[in-house]
Amino acid sequence: MAEAQQQQQKQPVKKAKGKVVDKWKAKSWYSVIAPEFFNSKEIGQIVSSDEENLVGRKVLANLGELTGSFNMSNAYTTVKFLVKEVKGKHCYTEFIGHELAPAYVRTLARRRRSVIMVVKDNVTKDGKKYRIKMTVVTGVKVSAKAKTAIRKAIEEELSSSVPKTDFIAMAQDVLFGKLSQKVYLRIKKIAPIRKIEAHKSEIVVSVKEKKLAAAGAQAAAAAPVEAKAEEKASS
Repeated sequence: MAEAQQQQQKQPVKKAKGKVVDKWKAKSWYSVIAPEFFNSKEIGQIVSSDEENLVGRKVLANLGELTGSFNMSNAYTTVKFLVKEVKGKHCYTEFIGHELAPAYVRTLARRRRSVIMVVKDNVTKDGKKYRIKMTVVTGVKVSAKAKTAIRKAIEEELSSSVPKTDFIAMAQDVLFGKLSQKVYLRIKKIAPIRKIEAHKSEIVVSVKEKKLAAAGAQAAAAAPVEAKAEEKASS
């Protein structure tokens, strides 16, 4: 009898299982919409349990898929967007930059050619600080003097074009080759040119602006909570 009681005491006590919550059921799918200059095309979907968490999220898309034109440059270009607003189940975005695949950029640099890269920040007509990185590949090896002249010509074109143009129009010029064509017209007499690419661009945001944006997002997220607390206090 005593042995039976000891065995019963040694048996583990089974804990009551709580209800398992399926986190995916609490989440919703949202369509991501490109800016108007991409015809407000749907570029994908993202999932979230709270639409407030979607604002500020970065979304990437392939330029070839956005335009339907799959030339070599477009196929290797990633376009970067930022979710700025959520309405219903749609996330509306703004363009913040682009980048050519590094592997594609490396294929441009071959033997018996010179590669010149230029990075330049300028402020657009509507006040956006826009950084553009350009790569020029010459048809033959060129001298240091020619490289300097090409860099100067590119910087002059960027300093001339960007301040006269709104950001969206400038982004289109960068993505669709108009800027590269302008640069070509400036440098074609300096050396034979094989390829010109605006291989990367981005909006430049200062540390101060980032902190202000983060503070604004925190204030917006806290506002509904504070409002509910006031309602409870008044009741």
